[in-house]
Amino acid sequence: MEDCIFCKIIDGKIPSAKVYEDDNVVSFLDIMPANKGHCLVVPKKHYETLLDIPDGDLANLIKATKKITKALSLSIGNGSFNIIMNNGKIAGQLVSHAHIHIIPRFKGDRLRLTWSHKKYIDQEMKSVQEKIKKFV
Repeated sequence: MEDCIFCKIIDGKIPSAKVYEDDNVVSFLDIMPANKGHCLVVPKKHYETLLDIPDGDLANLIKATKKITKALSLSIGNGSFNIIMNNGKIAGQLVSHAHIHIIPRFKGDRLRLTWSHKKYIDQEMKSVQEKIKKFV
């Protein structure tokens, strides 16, 4: 994609602080990190969301994410981390190229990933369950 900032990073047209690269995936530091060490893991092929990524490429993406997460934790000493993937604008995806965020967490970092909790009413949970199961 010509306009995609991540494709430009992958092609070397825009500089980045790469921490990992292989034939399928590239990872670099987020320029607006939630915490220092916040990395993005990006498939080299352009896919918009998780649902667009073929299973083989998704497996490569997840394996690379695990490898980078371990390296991140060993190098900067965070004991915890968040793995986040926003899919679609409503979910907060700002760049329309599938990517995973690895956010290192530290005691007292004051970073909050929260949402308001909702409740099912009557048989609503059962109804939602049945709808989902039809497509699995």
